[in-house]
Amino acid sequence: MRAPACRRQSSVVAKLVAGSLVALASLLFAVAPAAAQVPGGFVESANSTAVRPLLTTTQIQALLPPRGLFTFPAPYLTQGVRLTNATDCAGGADCVNYVGYAYWRNINNHAGSDTMLIVLTLDRSHSGTGPNLYSYNKLTDVVTNLGPLFDAATALSWASGEGWYFSATQPTKLYLNDGPRMRRYDVLSRQLDTVFDVSTNPALFGTNRYIWQMSSSNDDSVHAATLADASTYAFLGCLVYRESTKQFLYFPQVGSNFNECQIDKSGRWLSILERVFPTTSELDLRVIDLQTGTETDLSDQNGAPGHYDTGGAYMIAADNWNPLPGAWRLWKFGTTPLGPGTLLYHDINWAAGPDHISHTNAQVGVPPEQQYACGSGAAVPIWKAKFSAAGVTLTVGVAATVRFTGKLMLPPEVVAVTVPL
Repeated sequence: MRAPACRRQSSVVAKLVAGSLVALASLLFAVAPAAAQVPGGFVESANSTAVRPLLTTTQIQALLPPRGLFTFPAPYLTQGVRLTNATDCAGGADCVNYVGYAYWRNINNHAGSDTMLIVLTLDRSHSGTGPNLYSYNKLTDVVTNLGPLFDAATALSWASGEGWYFSATQPTKLYLNDGPRMRRYDVLSRQLDTVFDVSTNPALFGTNRYIWQMSSSNDDSVHAATLADASTYAFLGCLVYRESTKQFLYFPQVGSNFNECQIDKSGRWLSILERVFPTTSELDLRVIDLQTGTETDLSDQNGAPGHYDTGGAYMIAADNWNPLPGAWRLWKFGTTPLGPGTLLYHDINWAAGPDHISHTNAQVGVPPEQQYACGSGAAVPIWKAKFSAAGVTLTVGVAATVRFTGKLMLPPEVVAVTVPL
């Protein structure tokens, strides 16, 4: 599982998680820096040990508006947009849920639009109103809470929103899990459709099942999800659904400790994390070609990912067995054995680093060498050893976005734009 998402376009928005470092690591092998295109921030090498003073609580409160645009103080000078405040939760309670992991898009595809849509959950058990829709006008910097997505009488109004995500291409469509069903919800028209329902095929899946950890191809034609037992909550395996043919495929657990699965952005390659080899202490990787049925396995010791995300026919993965701390590697699907395992990034020590990877900005058909990925990690020591990252943070309980304008074309080794914890 991974963390915040980036999108490559004229106005790129990365979600903030309190106390986190958000990293931007280029997959480019020979590209000149273009940091000057980004307002504020600065370039810093990965081996820098420069330390800057933390902002005080008073300073943080002074720079934050009730909602909307603000600028981090010098030397950062990057811009952020505050989304939520105490009025969103009854009685000023803290009801804002965390935004989830990297491959779940909480922000819609807003390319070509003046308005960005964001889904955040205001937990009803903590004086909130459930999953809410926010809008952000990119021209005026006005943030508006458009209200709950579901009527208070419905069960979905009590949902955490974890695992929900916007379509890569349909700006108003949100995918959500609802027991055995994958649903597609139009956040503006409020039309709720069922993509598939595993309870309609007990011969393949058994009875009393639910789905979790969904993913979809960029063109919305192929979907995957973890299948679980609704009585024991045990993960049983991974299912794939081809929407055009209404066809299910099922890949049950073959080893132990099933963790998750994900369809790649092209819809052809399925990755599964579970323990396959008897010598593995954590998780191995199974990669299945859905066109040929061919499976290629990668052991934990040889580079199977901890946290990862996929592009079109490749994966960017954190390698916890690498001799270099915080290593990210590139694995291209369709090779046997899986390769090449190119090192893309590493930290300077083992204290902490951006090990949660996101590549929701992936473009199918574009080589990975012409794209970039994001990542994050959370630990106070990380601020004393800067990594190749574009980093942003806020104080606990404040949800916001940070906006990067211009195209970010970064060198492969190191860049950093950091602000204090």
